[in-house]
Order: sequence, then C-alpha cells, then structure tokens
Amino acid sequence: MNNNNIAEPIDNRSRLNRAFQALEKMQSKLTKIESERTEPIAIIGLGCRFPGANNPEEFWRLLQQGKDAISEVPPDRWNLEEYYDPSPETPGKIVTRYGGFVPNLAEFDADFFGIAPREAVSLDPQHRLLLEVSWEALENAGIILEKLSEKQTGVFIGISSSDYSQQLLTRNISEIDAYLATGNSHSTAAGRLSYLLGFTGPSLAVDTACSSSLVSLHLACQSLRNQDCNLALAGGVNRIISPEFSINFSKARMLAPDGRCKTFDAAANGFVRSEGCGIIILKRLSDAIANRDNILAVIRGSAINQDGRSSGLTVPNGPSQQAVIRQALENSKIHPNQISYIEAHGTGTSLGDPIEIGALGAVFGNTHTSEKPLIVGSVKTNIGHLEAAAGIAGIVKVVLALQQQEIPSHLHFKTPNPYINWEEFSLTIPTQSMPWSSGEKPRLAGISSFGFSGTNAHIILEEAPFTNLTNSIKASEDRPLHLFTLSAKTPTALEAYIYKYQQYLTDSQASIQEICYSANTGRSHLNYRLCAIASSREELHQCLSQKKYISSQKLPSNPPKIAFLFTGQGSQYEGIAQQLYQTQPTFRDTLDYCAEILETELDISLLNLLYSPESQHLIHQTVYTQPALFAVEYALFQLWKSWGIQPSILMGHSLGEYIAACVAGVFSLEEGLKLVATRARLMQQLPQQGEMAVIFASEDIVQTTLKSQSEAIEIAVINSPTNTVISGETQAINKVLESFQKQGIQTQKLQVSQGFHSRLIEPMLAEFRQVAEEIQYHQPRIDIISNVTGTVAGEDIATADYWCRHL
Repeated sequence: MNNNNIAEPIDNRSRLNRAFQALEKMQSKLTKIESERTEPIAIIGLGCRFPGANNPEEFWRLLQQGKDAISEVPPDRWNLEEYYDPSPETPGKIVTRYGGFVPNLAEFDADFFGIAPREAVSLDPQHRLLLEVSWEALENAGIILEKLSEKQTGVFIGISSSDYSQQLLTRNISEIDAYLATGNSHSTAAGRLSYLLGFTGPSLAVDTACSSSLVSLHLACQSLRNQDCNLALAGGVNRIISPEFSINFSKARMLAPDGRCKTFDAAANGFVRSEGCGIIILKRLSDAIANRDNILAVIRGSAINQDGRSSGLTVPNGPSQQAVIRQALENSKIHPNQISYIEAHGTGTSLGDPIEIGALGAVFGNTHTSEKPLIVGSVKTNIGHLEAAAGIAGIVKVVLALQQQEIPSHLHFKTPNPYINWEEFSLTIPTQSMPWSSGEKPRLAGISSFGFSGTNAHIILEEAPFTNLTNSIKASEDRPLHLFTLSAKTPTALEAYIYKYQQYLTDSQASIQEICYSANTGRSHLNYRLCAIASSREELHQCLSQKKYISSQKLPSNPPKIAFLFTGQGSQYEGIAQQLYQTQPTFRDTLDYCAEILETELDISLLNLLYSPESQHLIHQTVYTQPALFAVEYALFQLWKSWGIQPSILMGHSLGEYIAACVAGVFSLEEGLKLVATRARLMQQLPQQGEMAVIFASEDIVQTTLKSQSEAIEIAVINSPTNTVISGETQAINKVLESFQKQGIQTQKLQVSQGFHSRLIEPMLAEFRQVAEEIQYHQPRIDIISNVTGTVAGEDIATADYWCRHL
C-alpha cells in the first residue's frame, strides 16, 4: 500500500478545513464591522430653549395644549414700527410684525462658565445660549461634567446666522477688541463648548441653512459609529437680533405676513422666523445599555443629500427628498410601512408644501391604508421656523411624543392645500392630539429637514427599546429618610435653584427617591451647596421653603484629611444596624457575605444573631459580640466607601483595630473574621473573674492610686487625658473603684465579660498565636494609628507577634 496516496486526501481535507475556518473568521469580522457601522444611537439627554418654553417640560406642555408661541418682535431686537410695512415692495421694510423669540437676550451668567466680563460683551448670544442649553442637556442626562474632562466627547452644532457680529462691526474700529473673532466665529460656537468642558472628541460647526442641526446630528451618529467619540452633543442654535435678513426674506416673498406657518393649508403663504436652541446627548446604544443610561429614544439611522441642479437654488427638489428618506430607511434597515409618524420640514409655503407631500407619497403611498394612515405634522406651526435649529426642534418634539405616547396637534390647518393630491395615499394631519401608544411593535418616526442651500437630511427615530430601569432600580430602595443635595456657583444662584425645586416639588409626580437620586448623582457639585433630609416629597418641600437645611461652601482643592475610628466591644446592642440592613443594598450585601464566611466559625447564623428576636440577646456574649461587631463595622465602611467617603488614616479601639487593619489590607476579610472569631471564642472560654471600668481622670492620677492597690489591676486603655480604663480581677476592681469615688473621681463599669487587655488574658495567648501565625499579612495601604504604640503602625503590624501584644 502506498502511504503517500492515503496522506494526500487527508492533507486536502486539512487544507479545506483551514480554509473554511479562515472564511468563518472573515465572515465574523465582516458581520462585526457591519454591526458597528449601523449600530443604533441612543438619546440619553436633552435640553432646549424654544419660543414659549425654557425646558423640555414646558415645551411638551406647549405642544400638548396646542399653543402658538409666536409674538410681536420684542423691543430689544429692533424698532418694530420703524421696520414694519405690509407691502413687500417698500424698500428697507419687513412685511410682518411677528416672530418666535426666546427672551432675555442680554442675560448671561458669564462667571458660571468662567468667562471674563470683557470677553462676554463680544460673545454672540447664540454662543451664550448654546453653553446654557448644553449644560442643561448634560444635567438632563445625569452626567457629571467633571467625569467627561479629557474624554472623547464630540460636539456637533448647527449654526448659520451672524447677526451679532454685524452689529459689532457697525461700531467704530477703535472699539474692536481681542474677542471679536472668537466670540462670533461659527467654529468657536462648538470649540468653546469643548474647551470649557474639557472635551477632546471631534468639535465642529455645520452650516447648511435650515437643515444644519439635522446634518450635525447625522455627523454625530457617524462619528460615534466610527469610534471617533464615545459621547456626543448634537443640535443647533439660532438668534434673531438684526432686521437685515428679515428684510431680505420679505423681498423674496418668503415670510408669512400674519407670522404663522400654515403648513399644508390652502392659506400657506410663507414661514415665520424664529429662534432657539436644542441639544441632545448621544451614545452608542450598546454603551448606553451597559452604562444603564436613561434612554429617551433611539436613532435607527439617518441620511443626507443635496438637491443638485433644480429649478432654482432655494427651490425644493422632490426626487432628492424622496432619495434622502429612502436612504435613511435603508440605513436603518426599516421598511416604510413601519413608520407611523413623519415630522415634516413643513415651512408652510405654497411651493414647498406640495413638493414635500408629493415626496412622502412617493415613498409611503403604497405602504399605508386608511385604517393605518401615515400621520404627518410640523412643529413649525407651534413655534415657527428656527432655521439652523429647526431640525433639532422636530427631534425634541418627537422624543417627547414617544415618551408621552401622544402626537400633538398640528396647528393652522383648516383648508387642505388644493395643490396637494390628498387622495394619492393615506395620510392624516392631526388637527387634534392623537394617542400614540406602545404596542407589540416599536413605534418609529421620520424627521425631515431641508435647507434652502439644497442640503437635505432625514432621521429615523424609534422609541426606547425597553422600560428604563436606571433610576427606578436605584431609586426604588425603601428608605425611611432621604438625603437631598443641591449646589450652585453663587449664593444667589443657589437661592434661585431652591425656588425652582420648590415649584418642581409642587408640580412633579416623581417620587422622593427619584428626585434625590437625580439631584445627588446626576449633577455637578459646585461651590455653594445645601443638603436636606426628608422622608417624603412634601417634607422636602417644607424643608426648602422653611430653610430647614444645612448649607456650606465646597471644600478647598486640598480638603482636610478624614480619619475613620472603629469602635471596640461594648458598642453592641440588640438589633444593631437593622434599618441599614433593610434599606442599604451595599451594607446588606456586605453583611450577607460576612455571614457566609462565619458559617464555619459560629454555631449560629450571624443574621439570626443580629436580627432574630429569639437570638438577639446572645450578642452580649463575647463569643458572638466580637465577630458581629467586626461584620457590622466592616459593612459600614463599605457603605461609606460607596458614597465616596474615603479615609486618609485609620484607628481602631481594641477589637476595632482588627477592622481597621482589614480595611487597610493587612489581612483579608476572610482571615480577619477567622482571627476575630478565634479571639472571641478563646476569650469566652476564660474564667469570668475579671472586669473593666472607666476612670474619668488622667493616667498619672490613676497610676498613683493603683500603686497602693493589689497588683491584680492594671491600666488597659488610655482613651484621652481624662479618660483611663482599668482592667483586672472583679474583687480588686470593686475595691479600687471605692477609692476613686472617695477622691470625688467619677467611674463607670464597662459591659464586658472579662478583664480584657490585662494579664488575665495570658492563658489564651498560646492557642491564639497558633491561629495568628496561619494568617497571611501585608503592609497596610492606609496609615493606622496603633493601639500598642500610639503612633503610626510600622512593619510589625503585619506579624502574629503584634496581634498577640495587642491582645
């Protein structure tokens, strides 16, 4: 037989197997790359200032109540009477008296952001608003800014107007200062955010006119998927300060004289200029789930494109709109029939509205029915056209609608636009609010934004994939009392914050647990602070309104050291720390683990010993007292540690030094409990012929008195210059106490079973040493003040000899 002929097919099979394995690995890598390229993006926080709304809560109320936030041009922008004229032919005039405005144009807390007053004068109000809303959005996400410093956080901002720089340039050239460029360049609108907050990810400003903020959002999602950043701020801002562009839009017949966006209505005759700012906080969905972030909604996909050659630079292009929507659906892996709502660009122009509805009809015409129509609305009918911030306003509206399970009404729709073929496909304009309930399938919406520069954007938004457990899990702990903290950069700001919380506590339905959890863990800790303790929302409101709280200033950058002192035997009581065990998961988990370790050391369960009515009395027996105290104090330490309180130095009183040593890493928890359980058992076995007592006098006075007494008594502990503990035989202790009392010196017997820290302990030393020598010791990682020497413990604390001396 030819062995070579046998080996040849075997080699071929081996090569084939290797090839298949290589292909499988390659396929796995490709699948991973594709998954990363299309990973959904989670929205975990948002902030906004829109006409009629200073925050998301106010914005939702405005939408839900079907309010129109348009008003006359305020006097801090321009003289309305000087510039208004109803005829679009009149030179230098504006055809409308109206717009959507955010108040307090000149107000800005420059000191809060560390900006000098001189620099703030040249700072574009768009930049100011952007700083404020970004901070609020990060707080809404429960992100403490200090944790983002020097991290890959991206900033993507849509911004297109430059009214303020035009005003500054009308000054005499001698008034131009060093801050004109940095205060007004679009690039620094994003760059200043990154600079002030310490972000090191991509930071850029985008100007595609009306689609700027959605294009920014698209780029932010791409950056997150490409791992360019791990967190991103995306949105847009617009401020209307000068009349020039309004004059321009009047001449172009773009503005509605009555100041209303009558989107899709027969009366549609132009848009109304508005201002505001919206920012959302983004993470890759997998990261948001892993970090237990509060996911508000999910961006499934997005797309951007350009009109290219059309009938005019500013004229919408129907085929391009169709293309961008189809591409966003494809990128999201979503079929058109899964979309239930479209937040339309919807400026309300006689030309643009039919083109937009026609594009929607081309994409969704065959996927919806009269029983399940596509619902189409536009936030511009409430707050006007925010230009560079228009798209983000639509995003915020849809996120809130998904959360509230309700589609707000679309305003100013009375007579359908006759140039729109309403019979072409099943479409509904919601003239009244409509329910939008969660069901078996996730709710999805599309948001469109089309720039007059020809750049289009479309985003596919999906409801959060599950009920968020982030806050509910941590806030559901049933505590009898709750700690509430607030902070601000100035006393005045803190007072204002207190007032806001009083209002919030009156209106909100959130639980005291949720309120305290968010305030304590999701806010930056600033210089001026307060804390209050309350059992309910009503009690917290009372604390704030009646000033029943503690206020202080933040500790300096080099705060004072913290010392932890662990108590010794005698501090035990029946039911010790039971409320902590019932209400504090960290304490409970640690104590449960100690109970597991002690199963082989004690003849009764630690938890029964502590909390069973039939067994609690046993805690006063030394054999149980010492391991129980060790476990409780160690669990207390872990609880303080979980709250961020770390000691700089440690000390333990008698038994307490064992816990201090364990915390410092001298020995492990398991070996520490073993050593203490042995100590307690051997002490319990000693003849009960000793006692201990406190003498409220100095060591010298006590020493003098003891010289005339029996040698059966000695000084056991020096607690302070006027607190000395003696230990010895019971009869001798009683006799010497009488002597102290005759001298007018106060005394007090301790609740112990033996004369600890005296020669009465000597019979147990040999057996204790055997166990102590089995322990694996390490040098302390935190300084410990030794009971034996009264100084910082040296290397000897990591030896069996030390613990025998200590005993």
